[in-house]
Amino acid sequence: MGEFELIGHYFAAAPCAQGGDGVVRGIGDDCALLALPAGEQLAVSTDTLVAGVHFPESCDAFLLGQRALAVSASDLAAMGATPLAFTLALTLPAAEDIWLAEFARGLQLMAQNCSLALVGGDTTRGPLSLTLTVFGRVPAGQALTRCGARVGDLLCVGGSLGDGAGALPLVLGQRTAAAELAEPLLARYWSPQPQLALGQALRGRATAALDISDGLLADCGHIAKASGVALQVEQARLPLSPALLAFAGERQALACALSGGDDYRLAFTLPPALLADLQADWPEVRAIGRVLAGNGVQLLDGAGRLVAPPHSGYQHF
Repeated sequence: MGEFELIGHYFAAAPCAQGGDGVVRGIGDDCALLALPAGEQLAVSTDTLVAGVHFPESCDAFLLGQRALAVSASDLAAMGATPLAFTLALTLPAAEDIWLAEFARGLQLMAQNCSLALVGGDTTRGPLSLTLTVFGRVPAGQALTRCGARVGDLLCVGGSLGDGAGALPLVLGQRTAAAELAEPLLARYWSPQPQLALGQALRGRATAALDISDGLLADCGHIAKASGVALQVEQARLPLSPALLAFAGERQALACALSGGDDYRLAFTLPPALLADLQADWPEVRAIGRVLAGNGVQLLDGAGRLVAPPHSGYQHF
């Protein structure tokens, strides 16, 4: 199967490639054309996933299709953007029909969940890697950024932490577990659900935000640096799922939540007066700390004592 036959059969014909709100021209020309309503800005983010680095070489293609788009769409959630479209650059060692069909099926499912239209991309031969670029729209001046946290704000997260990192021994085949423990952890790793609606609800409320991909402490460090403040994390307030606690134990569960990465929850700073109203609509939101004068990230242990943070998160170099 040639490159254009591959694109036409598995991707151009997919439901997610048939256009959508804001898509003037999709697959078939040298560029896609997107239309924005008056007074809105375009939010753009690109992620590359490499076999053996971001996912196991022999992983399930359907699950990979879901995960690849979800982790990119999470960046739109972090900015409070409404999803529009995405492109896919796919590098394959070989064009295998079964693999491509399953990958396209997973991609389609997540595209449908996130209201994203596939509008173009590229295919090449080489070691397996995926590069996705997502596009969203946000009212001018209302995008969430990392640089607005203020002293006195609360530090909040959009739900339980650590499940994605806790699933890694299962993903890599290092451990097994009963279905009632394994399934929720694996679901958080392979099909994280970008918090797009929460991100949009935070416009005009949150003072700073991002999505947690490299670990809570590492990513909070980005907010602290960009905002010129210190973020204090209270270990006792971290939301941990029953499945993670039962599978990993409390100590390892805390390590996963603090520095494991792969959460794709939103972390954000919020004026205290706004928390109750937000939790009325988003009960999974938890305040886990606060914004202080200073710099960097501080960690309080279960007894409220300041302790040295553990390894802060994943870095490629």
